Amino acid sequence: MTIQEAQKEVDNWIKTIGVRYFSELTNMTILTEEVGELARIMARTYGDQSFKKSDQDKNLGDEMADVLWVLISLANQTGVDLTEAFKKNMEKKTNRDKDRHINNKKLK
Repeated sequence: MTIQEAQKEVDNWIKTIGVRYFSELTNMTILTEEVGELARIMARTYGDQSFKKSDQDKNLGDEMADVLWVLISLANQTGVDLTEAFKKNMEKKTNRDKDRHINNKKLK
């Protein structure tokens, strides 16, 4: 699935099953909540915290997909073409960092 296809699929789901988009501010808040849930699972899986019983059945991929879903929703309702935005962002990072990381002694 392409990013463009994902944007269309989320838009279709929201308009047929979800009734309508939540407001942009509500979706921004939901995005923050979802990132927090992802962070909690990351901290317990790769960090020093132990799992709580309520976190035992959480799936890392599912948490990442929740973040992606809300991000796509925000892009759709604000008119952002994520494919184009991602291409431009990759160009920006490549131009800005083409020598930065390769010359970073901390990464060797």
